[in-house]
Amino acid sequence: VQLQASGGGLVQAGGSHRLSCAASGSFFRINTMAWYRQAPGKHRELVAAITSGGTTNYADSVKGRFTLSRDNGKNTVYLQMNSLKPEDTAVYFCNLRVLRDSFWGQGTLVTVSS
Repeated sequence: VQLQASGGGLVQAGGSHRLSCAASGSFFRINTMAWYRQAPGKHRELVAAITSGGTTNYADSVKGRFTLSRDNGKNTVYLQMNSLKPEDTAVYFCNLRVLRDSFWGQGTLVTVSS
């Protein structure tokens, strides 16, 4: 299983940005895909997760600003980030959880300038 994340970059505060993560390989169709992030000097934290059935879960810090969606046909998730804040600056990691296995993509840096 491989996860290919894309979309990192520099954004101004208040702006919007979208991250994508495509999963490839062989894995059970019932799964959860998620985005985590890790800011400098901080632990990695869950940003948002979505099940293959479409149920979503968001960190309180991003509720109302971020939207996670998925295209099961493409095994791809999209994280739409609106009203970005400097504190959203972090390396964002894509994750796929299938049964007891967990797979990680490479991180992609999102920098929000004030």
